[in-house]
Amino acid sequence: MKRFILTVLIIASLPLYAQVSTPLPHREGQGGESLSLRQLTDSALLHNLATRSAHHDIEAAQEQRREAFTKYFPNVSATAATFNANRGMAKMTLDPQTMISPELGAALAQSFPPEAMAALAAPMNMTMMKSGTIASVTAMQPVFAGGQIVNGNRLARIGEEVSELQLQLAENEVEKTVSQYYWQLVSLHEKQRTLAAVDTLLADLHKDVDVAVRAGVAMRNDLLQVQLRQNDIQSQKLKLQNAIDILKMTLGQYASLTPTPSPTGEGSRYSFEIVVPDTNKQDYSLPSPVREGTGVRLLPEYSLLQKQVEAAKLQKKLAVGQQLPSVAVGAGYNYHNLLDNDRTFAMVFATVSVPISDWWGGSHAVKRKKIELQKAEEQLEGNAQLLAIRLQKTANDVTEARQQLLLAQQGIDQANENLRLNRDYYRVGTARMADLLEAQLLYQQACDRHTEAYADLQHKLLLYRQAGGEQ
Repeated sequence: MKRFILTVLIIASLPLYAQVSTPLPHREGQGGESLSLRQLTDSALLHNLATRSAHHDIEAAQEQRREAFTKYFPNVSATAATFNANRGMAKMTLDPQTMISPELGAALAQSFPPEAMAALAAPMNMTMMKSGTIASVTAMQPVFAGGQIVNGNRLARIGEEVSELQLQLAENEVEKTVSQYYWQLVSLHEKQRTLAAVDTLLADLHKDVDVAVRAGVAMRNDLLQVQLRQNDIQSQKLKLQNAIDILKMTLGQYASLTPTPSPTGEGSRYSFEIVVPDTNKQDYSLPSPVREGTGVRLLPEYSLLQKQVEAAKLQKKLAVGQQLPSVAVGAGYNYHNLLDNDRTFAMVFATVSVPISDWWGGSHAVKRKKIELQKAEEQLEGNAQLLAIRLQKTANDVTEARQQLLLAQQGIDQANENLRLNRDYYRVGTARMADLLEAQLLYQQACDRHTEAYADLQHKLLLYRQAGGEQ
């Protein structure tokens, strides 16, 4: 009779077990906006420090390219100087006797008085350039510089392309990090909802068993086991809520969301919620098979390796160009008043510069650049193989994650059947309360594994897309 009454109480609680196996609807957070993964990713891509720094690198590379382009134009310079010395920088003595022939002297003696002739025959001292001003404007147009200007511009362009590829890598890393935080948070929310359903189940079961114990048809040990299980659920809730709060703060900070002041005045908190998808959806198609070499050339890492080879080639050409003669033509306009009168003039000129002494060390510089080029080419070949392996691994990881999800779904079905059997066994008196609670715990663990498998699959799909594996 006692067992029959207890069976009736257990049967009354059966609908609560069924609630665990049905997907729970998503509830919007109280007082905060509900954000999707795409919204969080867009916010992080727009405001995260890594992407902002990559954008600054692109702007700097663009300015460097523009700077290199100016080397094609003439180099215009203006110079001005003025001076005042304590004595003339040029001094000379004029002796008329050495400049006037005897015939001219005799003719002058007939025309000038003796005093004038005596003064004319005396030596004269002259000083010049005690003070003055010099100014000039010069334009130099390089005609041939050993290809240094052309190759320098190409190298600057490669630098800009490299910074754009690095931005793509930074965006991929930000998207990957946001995805990891988001799906961890989804997993915790799903576990929280599972705990809430289990807690409701245990509360009703506790009430029913307590009535049975008071009626003397159940053992008090059954009630204690339910209470212990309730305490364990409460402990899990506290740990889970703390983990959600910390993870939400981490995600909010990484996505550059604006925190709101805490009601208690102690710091700030993130009040946003996340859109939790339906983790029971089973339409997960396998990725297309990855053919050998397919997709590797689309990876930004592979493009960076190619740019490294191109840059090494240009640097070798620059090293060769530094050993070649350089030719330039120019024109200038000059002014000076060194001879106590203003003087202006224009001129055109050409220059040829041959780096003779640089040839001694230049040959070694060229050989060093050749070695660096060979090293870059070998790195391209070796790392391309590693990238192909990584791409195949991401495809395998997606396949494995999908299989794990299917196994987790089978685990839920099996745990649900095990729970049903233990309920039946307990109802007829062939199972203990500990067995029933153990079956409930196994069902909870199966639900948690399904949630984790779903989140892991979504993250692996993102990594597969980033690896260029989508066909």
